[in-house]
Amino acid sequence: MATIMLSVIFAMVSVFMLCLLVIVFFWRPLMRRIVKQVGHIILTDSYQENIMELLPGVRHMGVQNILENSLRSETGDVLHRPLGSAKQKWPHFESLTFIPAQTSPFPVDSEEQVDVSVTIGPNAKKPLKISIPIMISGMAYGVALSEEVRMALTTASKKVDTAINSGEGGILPEELEQAGKYILQFSKTPWAKEEETIKRADMIEIKCGQGALTAMGTKISPNNLTGRAREVFGLEEGEDAIIYEHFFDNQTLDDMKQLVDELRSLSGGVPIGVKIGAGGNLEQDLDHFIQMGVDFITIDGGQAATHSAPPILSDDFGIPTLHAIVRATNYLTQQGKKEQISLIAAGGLMTPGDFLKAIALGADAVYVGSAILFTVAHGQVLNALPFEPPTQIVWNDGKFKDQFDTNEGADSAEKFLLACTEEMKMGLRAMGKRSLSELSRKDIVSYDQTTAKMIGIPFTFEPREKEEQSSTEKG
Repeated sequence: MATIMLSVIFAMVSVFMLCLLVIVFFWRPLMRRIVKQVGHIILTDSYQENIMELLPGVRHMGVQNILENSLRSETGDVLHRPLGSAKQKWPHFESLTFIPAQTSPFPVDSEEQVDVSVTIGPNAKKPLKISIPIMISGMAYGVALSEEVRMALTTASKKVDTAINSGEGGILPEELEQAGKYILQFSKTPWAKEEETIKRADMIEIKCGQGALTAMGTKISPNNLTGRAREVFGLEEGEDAIIYEHFFDNQTLDDMKQLVDELRSLSGGVPIGVKIGAGGNLEQDLDHFIQMGVDFITIDGGQAATHSAPPILSDDFGIPTLHAIVRATNYLTQQGKKEQISLIAAGGLMTPGDFLKAIALGADAVYVGSAILFTVAHGQVLNALPFEPPTQIVWNDGKFKDQFDTNEGADSAEKFLLACTEEMKMGLRAMGKRSLSELSRKDIVSYDQTTAKMIGIPFTFEPREKEEQSSTEKG
């Protein structure tokens, strides 16, 4: 038996060596022949039969359009895409650049303290005070994120003394206990309306809309309400979770004003505000919110993302975050409300530079969503790759959500927020500033003439007036 086995092994080794010799000595002729044959087919077949037809086809249609239209053909239903619009031509912050302080004025020494604390809703009875201007956006439990990820973000938020938004999902009791500063998103849902929850909140955001989904609602199948979601939402077995388009039947602006007043009374005077997806009628919306007496307004631009949204709403509605911040700031200033109503910017803000530019344009603070969603899973996405997308580790119905380590996620999110804050402080020092409150549009220019004109800042090709430079130096 042993002799037979040895013979088989010897034969296999011989065949392997023979194949190796063939490859070593004949691979070039073989490769040349293959390339010649393939090249002949590609260069002689008609376009209708040619595999290279894919090139003009893909360039004409676009890879993402081909994919999404194929998915529409498969389901015959509304497509739901995660993580917002894929448009690359939204005007954004890339063309803006800060003016460095070198001799006009001098930069601030790296050892000097820089104040980046923020107060939201300064006229409220109980304003929200946070140590950094970066807040965690409303990525909801059950609707989007898993329990483990929510707890990681809540822990990180408390450690850096900022605020986290509940989103429009269910609210975990452990999350309320663990949280430091907590923003309750008051949404068009039957859940998260308990009086004790309203009284626990440090700020309340009435969600009228968002950048990626506008004001539309959705229906979540019981099959997708995994873990404790159904229990936390207060739903019966087999019941859909429904997010509506309105707060009230036959809703009016008077209904909304009354809601603001009721929430302010119930909460004991915390800032009450609204969130909207910025649109072409932005000034009219802002005027309505001023009449409602809100303490803050969250503007979610067209680059915003969400767990899932029909591509038509993400791609073909709304205006860029850059434009939204400028228009909102201009209008609130014209109405004499800029110092009374805080402005929070959201939508496609990914880097410390983005955050600082949004504040320079007039925002008081920013929300971060997609960026921190990827950083909270830093080092853990390999549990999903290469056969599933990284987000399968963070979604509540994700295939790998049970492999998410909450402590590791909290540590990653905390470090991300701290690193962003330190970079923003460095940017302020480089402009000769010791406080975030000193930052304004006067500190930025644009190398895009259209953007410069839209914002009302200098175009980099044109020198600033000497009088303006002198006043900046004195300031």
